[in-house]
Amino acid sequence: MKTPENYSGFEIGPIRPPSEAASLLVRVTRNCPWNNCKFCGLYKGANFSMRSKADVLHDLDLVKMCIDVFRSIEGQSDTHKKAALTQLKSDLGRDNIWAYSVSTSWYRNGMKSVFLQDANSMIVKPQDMVDILLRIRELFGNIERITSYARSHTIARISDEDLLDLAEAGLNRIHIGMETASDTVLKLVNKGVDKQTHIIAGQKVKKAGIQLSEYFMPGLGGLEYSEENALETADAINQINPDYVRIRTLAVTPRSELFEDYEQGLFTRTNDIKMVEELHKMISHLNGVTTYIKSDHLLNLVQEVEGQLPQDKDKILKALQWYLDLSVKEQNIYRIGRRTGLMQFQEDLHDHSRRQAVLDAIKENNISGHNIDSVVDDLMNQFI
Repeated sequence: MKTPENYSGFEIGPIRPPSEAASLLVRVTRNCPWNNCKFCGLYKGANFSMRSKADVLHDLDLVKMCIDVFRSIEGQSDTHKKAALTQLKSDLGRDNIWAYSVSTSWYRNGMKSVFLQDANSMIVKPQDMVDILLRIRELFGNIERITSYARSHTIARISDEDLLDLAEAGLNRIHIGMETASDTVLKLVNKGVDKQTHIIAGQKVKKAGIQLSEYFMPGLGGLEYSEENALETADAINQINPDYVRIRTLAVTPRSELFEDYEQGLFTRTNDIKMVEELHKMISHLNGVTTYIKSDHLLNLVQEVEGQLPQDKDKILKALQWYLDLSVKEQNIYRIGRRTGLMQFQEDLHDHSRRQAVLDAIKENNISGHNIDSVVDDLMNQFI
């Protein structure tokens, strides 16, 4: 196996969607080409760059080398396995040890899906992406899904023909961080895109036959733009009809620019209760779509918000209304329960041992209606 010139070793990026936990992570780009969203601090201080196609293909070859060894030692003695794996690590070398790690995890998880990193892999030349996709399919013929993050701004500039080529080469799903479709909020958080571009991009992905996963962020507009955040996003989703809408409850970290805006009073920070109201309003205004609503992030307060539209719409709204109908005391107990990890589902509120553990935590930490919002903010930041 010939190593490309200037190859610096196998790479893995810092993030992937929760739905790609079992996927092979293939780093195509480094960091984020936009990197100006005020709510995101992940890539701040990091420069964007595109890896060469040769480097990406070499990463794939290294994974294939690992998988071939794993397969060859199935059923062998422990001594034989240990010797073979020791030799594999030696052959890979120190610079490629991540190849061994990610290949091991992927092999154990059944090798069903691949995720292309980092924040916007679709920015690479379409033909280069086609070549990468085809190599993945060639080396690992049994995989079911290849996915990638993308920005609406980038997708809107890719021709329909190129998107169709990507679909035919094996790209199955694109994740787009819509966050909101309110032009007001998009501008305030410096998303670098407007509502119409979100719609155009989403429709283009669907037209190409690629599954589309859009993300909605309750709370992003603060109290001032909560209703607009919900209604404008619902309107965009109705025009796109994405395959998935994934809920990403806003958490504001001190390292994000949005934190400074809140501190300066440009936004009034919202809380769990208001964000549940906002999510309820957004979903209630979804009409004529066959989208699957997915709550697959630990920061989402009500985990039962999940189902296929239109048939599960009432069930989803009832799950949110359940929380809104609780007394303030019960709402706060559940908030602390969820944010400390002592509770996960609605039924946990009535589990005696879990409930008592939450009440003890509230008492021990002097949590009250006066400080609960700041306590919850601190707890949420611990998970980011």
